[in-house]
Amino acid sequence: MSIIATGHLGVFIFGLLGNIVSFVVFLAPVPTFYRVYKKKSTEGFQSVPYVVALFSAMMWLYYATLKSNLLLLVTINSFGCVIETIYIALYIAYAPKQARVFTLRLLVVVNFGGFCLILLLSHFLSKSLRATVLGWVCTSFAVSVFAAPLSIIRVVIRTKSVEFMPFPLSFFLTISAVMWLMYGIMLKDLCVAIPNILGLIFGFLQMALYIKYRKNKSVMLEEQKLPEQLAVKSELGDEKLDHDNHNHTIMMAEVQVINTSDDKKKAQNDQNEERMSKNQFVVPQTGHCAINMEGPGPSPSPISPCQTVNCVA
Repeated sequence: MSIIATGHLGVFIFGLLGNIVSFVVFLAPVPTFYRVYKKKSTEGFQSVPYVVALFSAMMWLYYATLKSNLLLLVTINSFGCVIETIYIALYIAYAPKQARVFTLRLLVVVNFGGFCLILLLSHFLSKSLRATVLGWVCTSFAVSVFAAPLSIIRVVIRTKSVEFMPFPLSFFLTISAVMWLMYGIMLKDLCVAIPNILGLIFGFLQMALYIKYRKNKSVMLEEQKLPEQLAVKSELGDEKLDHDNHNHTIMMAEVQVINTSDDKKKAQNDQNEERMSKNQFVVPQTGHCAINMEGPGPSPSPISPCQTVNCVA
């Protein structure tokens, strides 16, 4: 509570709020990893964001321990290191062999090798200079992390859909940037404030795009899902699809199936007609066919042995 003792109540408030919001952001991937645990599969997503997030938390934790007034930065990044380690462990446990090997190599090179190298080199500097240099290293790295949403923004602009940019996550990331920006400004720590300026800009841009394209989400999803549904229906005729596209999908699938077998059915119908023309005649006003049991020839007389069956349409 040394922060409160120094009279910086605003620092404590914004730092505490930053901890709460960042706590929510760190827990955002929990549903994803719960699904991984239930299905015993990583479903093809990448481990790079979690490895990078772990490295970022390690760097900020080291920077905060070098300074005496960043206690709340220590608490949230300590939690970040723990939760990101759990995510990566789950990923390694259920990822395919190639993805598992890649993740382990990345951990060794970045989180172990890179961090140990920075730790070693920083010890050749004085404590004050060490904190300054390390702070700007953290800032440079954080700027590159905050620039990651550019890829999502580009996808949203190109597709005019916010399917891959959930609003709650964008909202909490923006609020987090606001809290830590104010925290850095009140502490007069540019290394904390500068990256969050960029995070705030990208956060507002994401929310503006969400407001602009939020109504296009359902349209894009329907256009993307319909071809997949048709393919499934044509191959698995017994599968049921979504209620909205049910009738249309069945119609399209049946057309595809009929078209692919037209020639075969036509040849079969020609053979049936040729055979039936030799052996049957239609009894007037009955809708039945009298099949001559004596073999081909002229139409049988009423006393000829024959069998009455339903005509084939």
